[in-house]
Amino acid sequence: MRSSFTLISAAFLALAASGCDRSGEERTQEPQAQQAAPGFGVYRDYAGEMLPAITVRQADGSELALPALAGRPVLVNLWATWCAPCVTEMPMLDELAQDGLRVVTISQDLTGEEAVGPFFAERNFEQLEPWLDPDNALATHYAGGVLPMSIYYDANGQELWRLLGDLDWTSEEAAALLAEADGS
Repeated sequence: MRSSFTLISAAFLALAASGCDRSGEERTQEPQAQQAAPGFGVYRDYAGEMLPAITVRQADGSELALPALAGRPVLVNLWATWCAPCVTEMPMLDELAQDGLRVVTISQDLTGEEAVGPFFAERNFEQLEPWLDPDNALATHYAGGVLPMSIYYDANGQELWRLLGDLDWTSEEAAALLAEADGS
């Protein structure tokens, strides 16, 4: 049973890696409902859904139940150390977190702490924490296949949008998207 789960996880990560390499493709901003497979861009198909009842962990055993994040806007970011666009985004996400936005980066690396620990040790992130999703429960929940994937929730814990692919988090486009939690 465990080996079939590992095969499924490996298949997901292979798909995610191929998506990771296409970050230079043009984005579609509001997809049509008939689109068979999601591409890069902002999606609002799941707006209103609540933070998933999933718990992530750190290597030291700390746990974070995602529903506990409700109370203020939060950006959940699924990433991996082997995903170049994910790695590029991390310093920008740390800067957003320093500016007061709750940013929760959750690694989708199958090797977990083995990959994430050294990655965080080499960088001086001031706010980001090395959350792990060892069973890739979030990738399954979000039907992911593209990394990075960012999901933005309002203070009530309701999804506003999700972004498939990377974004310049210092851009005006990012500021406009993040302002949506304020109703701005």
